[in-house]
Amino acid sequence: MHEWSEEEIVLVSAIEHYSYCPRQFALIYIENVFDENIYTLRGARVHERVDENTHAVEEGMRVERGLPIWSHRLGLRGKADLVEFHSDGTIYPVEYKSGSRRNKLHDNLQLCAQALCLEEMLGVTVNSGAIFYYSSRRRHEVHFDACLRSQTEQVIVDVRRLQLGGTLPPPVNDARCPNCSLVEACVPNFATAVRTFMDHIFIPIPEEEICEPRTS
Repeated sequence: MHEWSEEEIVLVSAIEHYSYCPRQFALIYIENVFDENIYTLRGARVHERVDENTHAVEEGMRVERGLPIWSHRLGLRGKADLVEFHSDGTIYPVEYKSGSRRNKLHDNLQLCAQALCLEEMLGVTVNSGAIFYYSSRRRHEVHFDACLRSQTEQVIVDVRRLQLGGTLPPPVNDARCPNCSLVEACVPNFATAVRTFMDHIFIPIPEEEICEPRTS
């Protein structure tokens, strides 16, 4: 099995950031830039209870909070917010999010990565898990089918390639940007304005107007 260097290790939390916005991932994990806003503060409050490693028996099942997880095969490391160990042998990871109930691929990919870690650690199959959305107090169940597993493993490869390359992806300047805590560091509006300005200055000359070089 490949021995991963510290630089090659991918954090489970990075999967969500990368799949949501590669530039956001690079600013946080490569440039070490992180700013708080109301959304990140809400997220921090939601995770206060589950970040500390504790265990308990609730409703007849063992519940682990803040469980360290890893995958040697994939070079993954992280922490699961909550993992339920049911009496029938079912293992069920639960990721906490601050927003309302939704079906977002970046959330599902992060949860699937947790499942892949648990499967390797415990020698079991983890078929499904859930995202618990604090604002709505509801769970969204996620089934770890072949497609989601394949997407998750590909994202892990892509994250590793970006963090080893160290290149900051260009800004996107779309609907994701206004609520991002890194919008001031990212300056997507400025980058877009520069591109527009340059496009107006450097107008390509039509081919029919290009003069052929004279020969002596």
